[in-house]
Amino acid sequence: MKNIETTYMGIRLKSPVILGASELSTDSDKLLRAEEEGVGAVVFKTLFEEQIQMESFRLDEKISQYDEIHAESVTHHPSVEYSEVEYYLEKLRRAKEKLTVPVIASLNCVNESTWFRYAKLIEETGVDGIELNLYQIPVRFDIDAATIEQQQINLVEGIRQQLSIPVSVKLSSDYTNILHFVKRLDDAGVKGLVLFNAFFQPDVDIRKEEHRRAFNLTHRGEYKKSLRYAGMLYGRIKADVCSSRGIYTGEDAVKLLLSGASSIQVVSAVYRNGVEQIGKINREIADWMERKQYDHIDQFRGKLSDSVLNKNDNLLIYKRAQYIDTLLHSDRLMDDLEW
Repeated sequence: MKNIETTYMGIRLKSPVILGASELSTDSDKLLRAEEEGVGAVVFKTLFEEQIQMESFRLDEKISQYDEIHAESVTHHPSVEYSEVEYYLEKLRRAKEKLTVPVIASLNCVNESTWFRYAKLIEETGVDGIELNLYQIPVRFDIDAATIEQQQINLVEGIRQQLSIPVSVKLSSDYTNILHFVKRLDDAGVKGLVLFNAFFQPDVDIRKEEHRRAFNLTHRGEYKKSLRYAGMLYGRIKADVCSSRGIYTGEDAVKLLLSGASSIQVVSAVYRNGVEQIGKINREIADWMERKQYDHIDQFRGKLSDSVLNKNDNLLIYKRAQYIDTLLHSDRLMDDLEW
């Protein structure tokens, strides 16, 4: 089998396929199966500040039930063996102890102090790195994009300075200028960037006239925006790019590697097809490399990036030239459709 090793966050991986943060990455049996299938690394399920706040609220609610009980009843306390964060940290620590592949934690908070506190606690579990999930819904009309971005840059810089493990950032695709913001994160010293987050979006049940939960798995091909920006960032930043969203096959992975990504994250593909899909993607990458006579990923990674194409052929495939070409040759689109 061809050498499919790569680097992400400065960490050497035996495969470019990373199991992304989800419920899948908290199941020890699935994690061990993923390791057997040749996964490069795993990102443990995200610790959300809101879930901790909710757990704390429920605990306060239970305790307050006994506020009016007489002193003789002081032993009637709710049984809480672990707080939510302690439980999470213990599971994270155990996952790191069981696995031989790198384990990356994932964190999403609201308050600055919480970001710093939990990032430090996560580092103490012995994980190999931490992924900062910056996504927050703008809820105020009086804060502009520049202010939000500056707050996030300050946050990332502060966390990176207090940790000794490498830091990556998982980004939304909604920034006004993704390239500018990524360059600022790169200058702040992040070691990896995940492009892009796949968010749960609200939905409405029109029969009941109420909102409903929607578990939105991505569909194959939703990586196109990640492919574009991986191609535009390759050779222009120091951090490693990890592509995400709608990656299901080895063919998908190769496209992103050719564009400049050093690794990919899969979640929906594993939900739909099982942990075995990781091994299948690895084999498909290796088979393609065999046909193309590549011995290792570094021989072709970034071959179709913007910087390489511009240097060799003066092409603008990642910019408006591709759009104009599509308009000029719209009659050929049906022949190129992937059914």
